[in-house]
Amino acid sequence: MARIKSDYLARWVNDLLVSGSPPRPKLSNTNSGTVVVDFSSPNIAKEMHVGHLRSTIIGESVCRILEYIGNDVKRINHVGDWGTQFGMLIQYLKEEYPDFTDDIPNITDLTEFYKNAKKRFDDSPEFKKVSQLNVVKLQAGDEECRKIWQVLCDVSRKEFEKVYNRLDITVEECGESFYNDKIPPVIQEFDDKGLISVEDGGAKCVFVPKYKVPLMLQKSDGGYGYDSTDMAAIKYRVEDVGASHIVYITDFTQGDHFQMVFAAAKKIGWVTDESHRLDHIGFGTVQGEDGKRFKTRSGDTVRLVDLLDEAVSRMETSLKERSNIPEEEIHATACAMGYGAVKYFDLRRNPTSNYIFSYDRMLDTKGNTAIYLLYAHARLESIVTKGKADHGVNVDNLLKEGNAKITLEHKSERNLGLHLQIFADSIEETLADLYPYHICDYVYALSIAASEFVTQCKVLGSPEMESRLLLCRATAIVMRQCFDLLGIRHVMRI
Repeated sequence: MARIKSDYLARWVNDLLVSGSPPRPKLSNTNSGTVVVDFSSPNIAKEMHVGHLRSTIIGESVCRILEYIGNDVKRINHVGDWGTQFGMLIQYLKEEYPDFTDDIPNITDLTEFYKNAKKRFDDSPEFKKVSQLNVVKLQAGDEECRKIWQVLCDVSRKEFEKVYNRLDITVEECGESFYNDKIPPVIQEFDDKGLISVEDGGAKCVFVPKYKVPLMLQKSDGGYGYDSTDMAAIKYRVEDVGASHIVYITDFTQGDHFQMVFAAAKKIGWVTDESHRLDHIGFGTVQGEDGKRFKTRSGDTVRLVDLLDEAVSRMETSLKERSNIPEEEIHATACAMGYGAVKYFDLRRNPTSNYIFSYDRMLDTKGNTAIYLLYAHARLESIVTKGKADHGVNVDNLLKEGNAKITLEHKSERNLGLHLQIFADSIEETLADLYPYHICDYVYALSIAASEFVTQCKVLGSPEMESRLLLCRATAIVMRQCFDLLGIRHVMRI
């Protein structure tokens, strides 16, 4: 690393400044094409909770990384919008909101709604019987049941959007119900190729290598489950969407299920190892301080909206105590930093690991946190601003007029230049397993190199001021690119 000449690094940083963005990695054709990323996937009529946090955050970052290198990414939200639970939900809504067609109910607490419907289902045999009949009617296309189902979907989407808007998440809904009419042809195709094994009771199954338990494409009662839907989905995504790469982001316990789905898709010939890439990113559990699943003090699952708002509230309090930014900017800055802190605290680690959720640790201004990184970025831009205000050196004008020229003489300047230069390497490393923590590691190391540079090298008022201000700007540009890939909003001043 020490053998790289300063002149080469300086030219590289100059080119970065002229283009306004770091060079992207040079990739083969295997890294282009249509990619389906299946992530977030909450259930209709249920609140988004902390369990959806990781899939949503990781999925958004994976999409951004794949789009950055030129892929056509389909961001699919495979919501749970079908199943036997809708029988009781339909009946409960009919009874509690009889005028639902004219006055759409304002069900903001989906968890409470679901709990109440489930309690009625468990307590009342009559309610249970009617609910079971509703399932049959819904699947048969009954107009009233379909209308109520649609109301439930619409109400749920509004609640989901509250989370997606806070976290800058973009998804296209394509739920389980979309594949209903695609399942029978899939079963028929497996049957025609002699790959169906009819088990005791009449269930239609597919066995794949290395697994003793089969995929069940049709239950003994004729119904369909996750196996059926996921096989129909992978066929649709490969053959109709034209995906050469599909990424599923769910909790790690579903790992075997997806490996079996991949194996079955290969067995029937829909995909091959040569022409397709199939990934499952399995993530660990978000835990409380007690090491168990993160819950409220009363033992309930934490609503994602509440969790995110608490991070912003704490950040707002912190900014009011220590920041000099104008009052009107505090809330927007707190949102960027609070949401960014939650995201980065998750993304900075290998997704397969569990972690303990801690506001104190994620909002810390020191160490490997989004808050530290955002402060480091703002500090660089503050130096650039002071260069213009106090010393008349306008970095933007230097770049516009083509007078930008960097020299890297001091060892901390060269070290920072070297860190900037390996940005593309960090992207290539990320593409191997699609784990965003590689980018977190990179931007954290970059910020430390930047801190050493501004500590060891006088920037403002020095003979090398122009060059060093440009180096500050170049570093800020690369940091902003990393933030964008991680789905974190940057702030220019704090």
